[in-house]
Amino acid sequence: MTLPLDSSRSPDAPTTLEGVLERVVFANEENAWSVVRLAVPGRSDLVTAVGNLLGVQPGENLRLFGSWVNDPRHGRQFRVTSYATVTPATAAGMEKYLGSGLIRGIGKVMAQRLVATFGLETLDVIENHPDRLTEVEGIGPKRSGEIRRAWTEQREIKDVMIFLQSHGVSTQYAIRIYKAYGPQAGQIVRDNPYRLSVDVYGIGFKIADKIAAALGVPKDAPQRMEAAALHLLDRGADRGHLYLPWQALVKEAEELLEAKGAAVEEGLRRLAATGQVVVEPVADDPAERAVFLKALHAAESGVADRVRALLLQPSLPFEIDVDRALDWFEKGERLELAREQKQAIRAGLTRKLLVITGGPGTGKTTLVRGLVKILVKKGQRIELAAPTGRAAKRLSEATGAEALTLHRLLEWNPHSRGFERNRDRPLSCDLLIVDEVSMLDTVLAYHVLRAVPDHGRVVLVGDVDQLPSVGPGKVLADLIRSDEVEVVRLTEIFRQAERSLIVVNAHRVNQGVMPILEAVDSDGDFFFIERREPEEVLQTLGELVSRRIPARFGFDPVEHIQVLTPMNRGLLGTENLNAVLRDLLNPGGAMVTRGGQSLRVGDKVMQVRNNYDLEVFNGDIGRVTGIDEEEQVVRVTVDGREVAYDFGTLDELRLAYACSIHKSQGSEYPCVVIPLHTQHFVMLQRNLLYTALTRAKRLAILVGEHRALATAVNNRRVRPRFSRLAERLREKDGG
Repeated sequence: MTLPLDSSRSPDAPTTLEGVLERVVFANEENAWSVVRLAVPGRSDLVTAVGNLLGVQPGENLRLFGSWVNDPRHGRQFRVTSYATVTPATAAGMEKYLGSGLIRGIGKVMAQRLVATFGLETLDVIENHPDRLTEVEGIGPKRSGEIRRAWTEQREIKDVMIFLQSHGVSTQYAIRIYKAYGPQAGQIVRDNPYRLSVDVYGIGFKIADKIAAALGVPKDAPQRMEAAALHLLDRGADRGHLYLPWQALVKEAEELLEAKGAAVEEGLRRLAATGQVVVEPVADDPAERAVFLKALHAAESGVADRVRALLLQPSLPFEIDVDRALDWFEKGERLELAREQKQAIRAGLTRKLLVITGGPGTGKTTLVRGLVKILVKKGQRIELAAPTGRAAKRLSEATGAEALTLHRLLEWNPHSRGFERNRDRPLSCDLLIVDEVSMLDTVLAYHVLRAVPDHGRVVLVGDVDQLPSVGPGKVLADLIRSDEVEVVRLTEIFRQAERSLIVVNAHRVNQGVMPILEAVDSDGDFFFIERREPEEVLQTLGELVSRRIPARFGFDPVEHIQVLTPMNRGLLGTENLNAVLRDLLNPGGAMVTRGGQSLRVGDKVMQVRNNYDLEVFNGDIGRVTGIDEEEQVVRVTVDGREVAYDFGTLDELRLAYACSIHKSQGSEYPCVVIPLHTQHFVMLQRNLLYTALTRAKRLAILVGEHRALATAVNNRRVRPRFSRLAERLREKDGG
């Protein structure tokens, strides 16, 4: 690849430069532009070279092709047009090369031992005689095999990187592409570059389209039309939609592709003919059609079919005097159940499928505990589950019975990439209780209902007024809206909860009433601190989290305090807040940077996609406990379990000192701090603020503008989600 030169730099004639790479001064992960320093034989000073230097490591012997330029700011430097790696020519160079983190399993100490044993033949031994590695202290047969495999993988990844970079792709995706396709990555990408947008996390349509253009794929190619449609449907799912209307999808694809609608529509028809999408009419608009990805259509149809089937199947009979059971539970708990709670327990003891919904302080936990205690006493088999680890832990603590995450309950198998519990091997229970159902997306709901035995019963508990699930669909809202499933709504706030302004104000916000704003010096649990300018909000927020809240309330600033913000971008978005809060709360320590992501030991991090192999899921929060440069892994403790991330998967983690309100669903924190500013105008919605407040267990603090708070309270607008579950449930014939 020839790089353009500034005419002011007076380039010399093309030439070759060879030397040992001493250090990488700068490397741009996005475009691979690098500044490096080399030791060149015959020169006493280090030489600066700049250009596209992919994955070079200190200690490498580099043969650079290019020319000398005079940079007005940085002086004379070598401008690289291409390069080749040459085997290190000295023992010191070999040590530096091997100890640079190039090969997983070889650090500085092991590099010294290898070179001391094999000298300049070390690379040849690794490549061609790996059995000899056991001659080195600390290397047994197992480790020698691991080193050989890591060396082969590194070499193949580098080949992939060079191929991709020649077609304008960032180096940060090379490892992912290699892991998806192996040594055949280059050929697979050449054959169909659009596969990348489907198969490789982090590579969307635009990057795949860029590669396709570089490979000569025409703009009107059928595969381009189809790939764009699939990409837009996938992006719609990321926004919560199960389908997109045909006309809106065609218009969006026209803009993305700069193509005519007829070509896009033809692409959609081909996708429908091959079964990759499903197109069906929309009942309330005869002129419109719904376009589903095949998997999402199967999930939504499957939920509806399974709900209908469960409602038709009889439960296994068991004898119970409900009034006596309620009286027994009340005496044992020394409480008096409200009418709504008794109604919910009665229904939960007998109905095939029941939805219980209510806000904070309305007694959902008490009635679930009642159901569990009564049914266990009667010898019934109960399973308790929730979408996240934290929610499952809270459910277990509240009921005194074991509760699992839904993935563990359904026995996810990372090898088969499927659930072991299904229609062929259903759960062994009489009743399944699922909590925090507002978080349940359509795909997971489908797998849950498939695993319920025909004789079994299901109780779904959640708050329908919270934000819908991160994944596509709005299962809880659609079940309620269908009128086909029995629903118990809890509205009464109990006396102990009435003393909490968090609870009172959450309900006020949900009703469109301004919250009660208590004086900051009171002993309450809810406060609003007025700050007008974004910079003032940021400064106050930093002081609260790092100093004032820990000093007054005794909360650990990392473990107990969570900043929840409406947006990701801007001064008060997650990205900037995390940078500021990390500098305040975790300023030092070992650090690793990969793919534009920098993590330190001690950092609070969040998983941002489901990783079934590691059993960590979107929204899980953990702490970085170790960075192993030799093994190239970052160790993170999540819900008391250590998870090892290799360096190539670090873009699945984000700093989590601050997170979006959407990502906080299903979690509870001792203290929540919420910045509210008109800078967040497009996201200031009632259900967003309500969800944020209901995450706080003991303390909630809002910092920002009074008018931003008023805007959120008064804004009932909810982003629509395209879903047909309620309509399907009403279709008695299952059509």
